[in-house]
Amino acid sequence: MIIPRDYYLNQLISAQKTDLIKIITGIRRCGKSFLLFKLFHAYLNENGIDNSHIIEVALDDRMNKSLRDPDNLLKHIYDRVSDNQPYYVLLDEIQLVEDFVGVLNSLLHASNLQVYVTGSNSRFLSKDVITEFRGRGQEIHLYPLSFSEYYNAVGGDKSDRWREYYTFGGLPQVLSIDEYNQKVDYLENLASTVFLRDVVERNSIKGAEELTELLKILASSIGSPCNPSKLSNTFKSLKNVSISPNTIGNFLSYFEDAFLVERSIRYNIKGKKYINTLAKYYFTDIGLRNALLDFRQIEETHLMENIIYNELRMRGFSVDVGCVESTIRTEDGAQKRVQYEVDFVANKGSQRYYIQSALSMPDEAKIQQETKSFRIIGDGFKKVIVVGSNIMPHRNIDGYLLIGIYDFLLNPDTLITG
Repeated sequence: MIIPRDYYLNQLISAQKTDLIKIITGIRRCGKSFLLFKLFHAYLNENGIDNSHIIEVALDDRMNKSLRDPDNLLKHIYDRVSDNQPYYVLLDEIQLVEDFVGVLNSLLHASNLQVYVTGSNSRFLSKDVITEFRGRGQEIHLYPLSFSEYYNAVGGDKSDRWREYYTFGGLPQVLSIDEYNQKVDYLENLASTVFLRDVVERNSIKGAEELTELLKILASSIGSPCNPSKLSNTFKSLKNVSISPNTIGNFLSYFEDAFLVERSIRYNIKGKKYINTLAKYYFTDIGLRNALLDFRQIEETHLMENIIYNELRMRGFSVDVGCVESTIRTEDGAQKRVQYEVDFVANKGSQRYYIQSALSMPDEAKIQQETKSFRIIGDGFKKVIVVGSNIMPHRNIDGYLLIGIYDFLLNPDTLITG
């Protein structure tokens, strides 16, 4: 099945105008190789670039093991260059090459080479882009299929596709598997034998059991604020195992480096400052999250929140967890400071949206509960409630925009124009 990834393909096409190294990052199996070797390659052919001027190397292929040596790889590339016309160098899983930074810096010296690489680990790529390339690298981050990409590929009843999506996630290979149990087996095998093993081996971890348990704890508590100290206490109370906050902090960074999870930091909206004591962790792919828990905690409320977060990130927003404080008077007349949460503070350039995720809004009491934080904020940025039902987009009496989950995920303009 050919699934268009136009959002990312257009970024690669636009990047042709620069001489930067184009670095495609993302979780394993999210479609980086397909984007580069199939979709972008086809685009080049359609626009007059002959295959003799497209140099592809899949570095995770055993047949190309010798090319993981930096000198062998450079020789292989330069041996293919026979004229001064543009050449497109497409390198998959570049982090497998020893001193890959040196290789890419060397390729920058050739004026007729356009270089595109993929990688599955931010430690080896994103951080090196900042520290080593100093403006000579451009990162394009690829996420698993969004709900829009999933639905456009499969079609049919939206509610059926939504249930499938929040159960099995958006890794492209899932769409080629028909049977429920086969999808489950694929994702559970992927979670345990690819992702967890990859994290353990890459970071030389001895306590693999504790690492796995930590990831499962994160999976079972989507949307719950936490930090290493709090997670350390959870381990001690639930597992009777002592793990230091420092070790847990390291484990969390390993998960982020492998793009398994993303961290959203709490932000004091009225105080205009970050609160680093607690953060929330969201899974890059919801199917892998469910697989870690043996598909036993399919809670639409939390899964919807995670999917909204992923959608905002895919659209290029930075996303924080918002909080605002207000003073209330207790029954005995005393004053008390109370903190209210905004699920997401989404920022991109001058744009800002405050967004609440609410599976249902059955009555006025629920509406008041969900919008309490909005009323305290008081600024002029748009305030949005994404509802789990298929409602028509509309503004309520307080001027807050209510959008159904399908409109939010399938019609990005609704957030802007609603």
